[in-house]
Amino acid sequence: MALVAHFDLELHQMDVKTMFVNGDIYETIYMMQPENFVSNESKSMVITSYDFEANVVDDCVYYKISGSKYIFLVLYVDDILLASSDTNLLHETKRFLTKNFEMKDLGEASFVLDIQILRDCSQGILRLSQENHINKILERIDMKDSKPGNTLIAKANKYSLKQCSNNDLERNEMQNIPYASVVRSLIYTQVYTRPDITFVVGVLDKYLSDPRMQHWKAVKHVMCYLRRTKGHMLTYQKPEDLEIIRYSDSNFARCQDSKRSTSGYIYMLTGGAISWKFVKQTLIAPSTMVVNGIKRPLTIYCDNNSAVLYSNNNRSFTKSKFIDIKFLK
Repeated sequence: MALVAHFDLELHQMDVKTMFVNGDIYETIYMMQPENFVSNESKSMVITSYDFEANVVDDCVYYKISGSKYIFLVLYVDDILLASSDTNLLHETKRFLTKNFEMKDLGEASFVLDIQILRDCSQGILRLSQENHINKILERIDMKDSKPGNTLIAKANKYSLKQCSNNDLERNEMQNIPYASVVRSLIYTQVYTRPDITFVVGVLDKYLSDPRMQHWKAVKHVMCYLRRTKGHMLTYQKPEDLEIIRYSDSNFARCQDSKRSTSGYIYMLTGGAISWKFVKQTLIAPSTMVVNGIKRPLTIYCDNNSAVLYSNNNRSFTKSKFIDIKFLK
C-alpha cells in the first residue's frame, strides 16, 4: 500500500467465485489425497504463463514488468488485489484472470479482509482502517457504549503464568467468557493496521489456554482504548524520497516468568508503518546495551545511548563486565 500511494498506482480488487465454500457442513469430512495428485512443478502454473513472476519472499505476491509498465498481484485465498502503473495492463490482466477462472470484478479496491481502503489521489494519500472490525468486537462483547480509555494497559499491572492457578472455581468463572475469541480478533487487528497494540496483545496471547479474570479485565481495558482510537488509520503519502526508516526498542528483563527481554521494531515507508513486531528474546540479556545493540544496515532510531555508542565503535569488547541477571530473584 505504501508503494501504491508513492507511485499513485491503480488499485483494483477481484474475487474468485468459490461457491462450494458457502455450503453448510454439519459433519467432519475427510479426504485422502489422490495418488500422483501433488505436483510441486505446477504451482502458480496459470499466472506464470502470463509472464508473472513470484515474489521470492512472499508466495502470495506476483509481479509483471512490461517495458516501463508494471503490475503487482496480491492473492489471499480467493481475494485478489491488483496494483498497476498502467490502466491497459491492469485490464488485460483482469481479462486473463476472467478467462481462466470464474471471477468477480469489484472495481477500485475499497474494502478487503475487513480493512477499509481510503484514497485521496489528489493529495497522494492512502489510508487503511479497521474501524468496522473493531466495532464488531465491541458489539460482540457488549462494550459498544463503554467508556473510552486513554491507555492500553495500567503501568503497575504485571502478568505471570503463576497467576494461572489450578483453582477450579476460577476456571469455571472463565468458561462463559470469550477470552480466546476476543484476543484472536485483537491479533488480527494488530497484524494489519494497529501496531500500537502489538505489545499488549502479545502479553494477553500467552494466557489463551488458561486465562483468569485479571486477564479478561486487561482485554476489556484494551477494548476501551480501541473504542476511543478506532478511527486511527495507517496513513501513507507521497514523499519526495522513498526511504525505509526503522525504529527499535526493547524492555529489560520484564518477563515475570523467564526474566527475558522483549524486542520491538517498526519499519516506516512513505510516512506509514509497513512492518512491525514485538518478540521475546530467546536469551537472557545481561544489560540494556546488549538488548538494543544489534547493528543493522538500515538507519535505526534507538533511545539507548550505550547501544548507539557500542554500534558505532569498530572495536569489540568481549570482556565487558555485566551483572548476571539470571541469578537475580
